[in-house]
Amino acid sequence: MNIKDAFINRKAFISFITCGDPTLETTEKLLPIMEENGVDLIELGIPFSDPTAEGPVIQEANIRALSGGVTTDKIFDMVRRVRPKVHVPLVFMTYANVVFSYGIERFAKTCSEIGINGIILPDVPFEEKHEFSDIFDNMGVEFISLVAPTSDDRTVMIAEQAKGFVYCVSSLGVTGTRADISDSISGIVEQVKRTSSVPAAVGFGISTPEQAAHIAQYADGIIIGSAIVKLIAKHGEQSETAVGEFCSGIRRALSAVSD
Repeated sequence: MNIKDAFINRKAFISFITCGDPTLETTEKLLPIMEENGVDLIELGIPFSDPTAEGPVIQEANIRALSGGVTTDKIFDMVRRVRPKVHVPLVFMTYANVVFSYGIERFAKTCSEIGINGIILPDVPFEEKHEFSDIFDNMGVEFISLVAPTSDDRTVMIAEQAKGFVYCVSSLGVTGTRADISDSISGIVEQVKRTSSVPAAVGFGISTPEQAAHIAQYADGIIIGSAIVKLIAKHGEQSETAVGEFCSGIRRALSAVSD
């Protein structure tokens, strides 16, 4: 299984979860449940003390996880345990300082060894990505690029060099659920698709089946994080049923579009 396989024959449902919120055991239990309920790719957030791209929901999840003693090595160990039970692609999402302080090559090598398919570093500008991307590419771990409404002329350059999928940020600002998502993102998706054969997925703000189905009319996939993290914040270590039901509802909405 590689990242592109998540987009074959249907609209991809990409979920996000903060590792260690509220415990790593909870994260480990939720990953197979997400897959069973229609998730095609899972982003695993490695907590960081200053997550600049995140809104309050995921910031609070980061704090809970770090307060519980989560470390990068403990997350690696969790992935080692759960990987044989999870067959969809797994992608780490974290910040440059986490990778840099661990050692870029050491981090990338470990990702390759434990079955991580890709990495997203939202605070690394496109022009500076090669310090990281070249090392990850050499290890067979795809460096996922982001485009945003402010990318403008850079969108084509980013798409031309994209690996795995292009993460299209639906709006300015930080992550979080939103009542309305601007259709201006459709133009960015179209520009990416004209430039590259790499799939384009939209994230930031999607939280309902209706929003997911609407975005999926023009995107290859949708990304949902804060809505899932909210459920985990509410239900804690007993989140399996709520998360499973939520994911199943999103999958049904996407399947209707795919058909």
